[in-house]
Amino acid sequence: MAGMHDKIQSCLRSVAIVLISVTISGAQAPSDAGSKTVPLSKVERKNKAPVSRDVLRVKLPKAAEFKLPNGLTVLVIEDHRLPLVTARLLLEGAGALGDPRDLPGLANMTAAMLKEGTKTRSSKQIAEEIERLGATINATAPWGSEEANLTASGLSDNIGEWFPLAGDILLNPTFPESELNNLKQRMKVQLRQQRSSPFFLLQERFDQAVYGNHPASITAPTPQSIDKITQEMLAKWHSEKYVPQNALLGIAGDVRPDDVRQMLSKLPEWKGGIAKAVLPAPTTPVSGRKVFVVDRSGSVQTDVALGNIAVDRIDPDYVAMVVMDRVVGGGASARLFMNLREVHGYTYGAYSHLIARRYAGPWSAQGSMRTDATAGAMTEFMNEINRIRDQPVTESELEENKRAIVAGFARSLEQPNQLLDYAMQLKIYGLPPDYWDTYPAKIMAVTAEQVQRVARKYIVPDNLQIVAVGDAGKIKPVLDKFGPVEVYDTNGNPKVTP
Repeated sequence: MAGMHDKIQSCLRSVAIVLISVTISGAQAPSDAGSKTVPLSKVERKNKAPVSRDVLRVKLPKAAEFKLPNGLTVLVIEDHRLPLVTARLLLEGAGALGDPRDLPGLANMTAAMLKEGTKTRSSKQIAEEIERLGATINATAPWGSEEANLTASGLSDNIGEWFPLAGDILLNPTFPESELNNLKQRMKVQLRQQRSSPFFLLQERFDQAVYGNHPASITAPTPQSIDKITQEMLAKWHSEKYVPQNALLGIAGDVRPDDVRQMLSKLPEWKGGIAKAVLPAPTTPVSGRKVFVVDRSGSVQTDVALGNIAVDRIDPDYVAMVVMDRVVGGGASARLFMNLREVHGYTYGAYSHLIARRYAGPWSAQGSMRTDATAGAMTEFMNEINRIRDQPVTESELEENKRAIVAGFARSLEQPNQLLDYAMQLKIYGLPPDYWDTYPAKIMAVTAEQVQRVARKYIVPDNLQIVAVGDAGKIKPVLDKFGPVEVYDTNGNPKVTP
């Protein structure tokens, strides 16, 4: 391992990766230890940093694509600058979104059990072999996702060993009873720990508020579902869902398409059933503003989230929503952060998020603040939501945020893994082949009128779903003025309050 580590470090030191240079404006704080801190209110922003007005032009490397007789689609992106390779397998229809309603956690447990034993290797042997090879192999079935993922990475020098190991884990799991029992115990401990986390409680209640009866509203298994799931259920889910015709394999790094074909031909035959992956049901925004409080008696802070369902990934409004989200809460220079932290000192940070998948996900604004600052923070959240709807973004603020998005995109192109992700998104969402080549231009073309239009369309104050986690006795009176309040305990059960 030491020699392997030295080899990687040597390559990293010797290879200079310079794909794209983007000029972004910024100010550097004085480094003189004796200088005095200037209050924010006294800072004069001259906006004289040099900024390039050219639109970033890129041409991403195109993935080599081929399909195997069993239906597996394969994408390969070559990058020979470092002796590293990453493989990512997406299994459509095998994710948590497809869990039976009474068995949340089935997809998640199936993925977690893949490394716990195969027909020829025990859990311990798999772990030791992965460590010996200096590789990484993981499988997940994220909540809210229609896909399960198997990722593997390592050195190109020994890909002939770790790639077949990943293939064995994928194709030949045995789901040993003893390892399943151990996993169940770990998951139950994790459930208890989650119930003490305000961030988990906030996300759980918010997803239930905006998604309603949609499968995306489920964010964790239950103790009862964990106990119900058997070895036979896992094996059945694997045989029905882990099929090549519903899979997409992406490989990036120091490897060639012919090498990939040869490695795949040496794996055991992957046969699959005829199950066709079912696309997730559509989602719709909730009508009417509602407030949900999760009571953590004695909590000294309040965690809040406000939002509703917005757009899916291929919606024509998606790009304008990305820009709008950046303006409102996309970073430490965005409006929410500057208002709630820098101006009022209510919180360490406040941000917004946009989730867009095959089905429409939510736009939300979130933050944590002192309990006694809940009223002021909620007022400012609403002020910023109304401002983005009622007032056009200034040209300078719009330009700054669009260039920040493009700069982040440019930096991401330095990573082969990210290039692979972009190539796989083209396939998953059916995007045009030149989508990422023209992405910077699409961002820079967004106007202030478009930002205001999507804000008015998708951020409707009267339909906001508001979730707060904190001491209900102190924050419910504050939140009563924002709409009818429902109170829940930390186990998710309705709670009667005076």
